[in-house]
Amino acid sequence: MERNMGDLLLFAALVATLFSSSHAQLIKGAFENTFSKSCPGTHFKTSQDGQIWYLTLDQVSDCGFITKQSYRFGWFSTKLKLVGGDSAGVVTAFYMCSEVEAGPLRDEIDFEFLGNRTGQPYLIQTNVYNNGSGGREMRHLLWFDPTQDFHTYSILWNSHQIVFFVDKVPIRVYKNANHTNNFFPAERPMYVFSSIWNADNWATRGGLDKINWTSAPFIASYKEFTLDACQWKDPFPACVSTTTQHWWDQYNAWHLSSKQKIDYTWVQRNFVVYDYCQDSVRNRYKPQECWLSPLD
Repeated sequence: MERNMGDLLLFAALVATLFSSSHAQLIKGAFENTFSKSCPGTHFKTSQDGQIWYLTLDQVSDCGFITKQSYRFGWFSTKLKLVGGDSAGVVTAFYMCSEVEAGPLRDEIDFEFLGNRTGQPYLIQTNVYNNGSGGREMRHLLWFDPTQDFHTYSILWNSHQIVFFVDKVPIRVYKNANHTNNFFPAERPMYVFSSIWNADNWATRGGLDKINWTSAPFIASYKEFTLDACQWKDPFPACVSTTTQHWWDQYNAWHLSSKQKIDYTWVQRNFVVYDYCQDSVRNRYKPQECWLSPLD
């Protein structure tokens, strides 16, 4: 019997409690226990209680943070409030990458939030890289203003699929078609990153709209970061060799539930702006994973 994501998340918490000595980690806590900053202290601030993290972009510096550990498979989630006002050219990102310096042979799973002129909507761009190759972009509109409040953005990653969620609604499903084209990042662990940076050479209207620095500083706000995942330990962590111990690699996590399929179909009908699978100019031949149904 299928269970919805709310049930799965409850189950995940129970599993983490019952099996706290296993190789999987459920992380919710102080920033310094899990992450390292990659920007000046002036560009990374926290709320008084330490629960909200503020990343700043200005002409002096961008800002970001990265997990101290890498992970292979799991559930990765954060709540994020995006830059308001004139944010054209500004990209806020929540993503995973197999290399700290984003090298040429990296694996990567991306959420990128593309800023826009005041009054124009944000776009979410998602992408998947395998062994340094990407080109799997999708772009979506949102059904709310992401600058007014915090919303939850999550990635489910296992050996069968990658699912991108917004407020627990699946907006994209990327299936593993490695039996035909070997384009699925499944072999290497990844670090988890978040950042805000200047991407005005491409982010808004293909780079036509540049950052208006008179609107700086640009501030993105994060809270409630959750990693329920398999922490990588050389040479091989036990939790990636089983599909029975952790909810994110059990049968119910290999497919969307009935309710998730309804939500996913609603998103596809109303909010998709670009899908590389439908781009016949860019792709003379449709990539093999595009033939797999996200609803299977």
